Amino acid sequence: MSTDPSSPETTDADLSDSDLRDVLADAVSAPRVFTRCDLSGADLRDTDLIDAVFADCRMDGARFERAVLDGARFTGGGAPGALFSGAECADTRFERMDLANTRWQGALLTDTVFTGCRLTGAGLTSLRGIGYTFSQCNMMLARCKGLSLRGRTLEGLRLDEADLASADLRETVWKESRLRGANLVNARFTGADLRGADLGELGLDQAGYLRGANISPAQAGLILGALGITVVE
Repeated sequence: MSTDPSSPETTDADLSDSDLRDVLADAVSAPRVFTRCDLSGADLRDTDLIDAVFADCRMDGARFERAVLDGARFTGGGAPGALFSGAECADTRFERMDLANTRWQGALLTDTVFTGCRLTGAGLTSLRGIGYTFSQCNMMLARCKGLSLRGRTLEGLRLDEADLASADLRETVWKESRLRGANLVNARFTGADLRGADLGELGLDQAGYLRGANISPAQAGLILGALGITVVE
């Protein structure tokens, strides 16, 4: 184990507020591994971190703009307020991470997977790439305008009050998820199965954005109930 960030494996190092760009520019014989390190406020912009591993690290406010993170694994720990704008994240994995209020504008997320992450208030607009997905994530108040999840199974997502304006949600299957209070203006739901989503009490204008989706009789009853219409048999 080493606390020296120039080594391939760095453990228990306090690297908070450090500029690591020059250190990480040096070639190493294997992908870098950071374990239980404090990278809060660290500057990792434009660094090459292909297949890197970040395990149980603290990365509050860290800067990963334009970093190459293809194949990287982030597990445990957290990076609230971190900046990933313009980062290359093809086939990257984020598991059990606190990613609240992170910024991802312009990031390439091809086949990237977020599992069990806290993404409240995250900025997920203008993303590049396809095949990214979210599972068991808290995405309350996230800014997801234009997000494309077409054909994905979305399980355990909490999208209360998230901005899903113009999102492509066609042919999605929702399981044990919430959409209460979400902004659905111009979102596309054709062929979506929303029977496993808690839609809340939608008004007529919001319900109109679900055109082409499949919902349950109970959900239809709630929508009509919000309009003062009682369904009787």
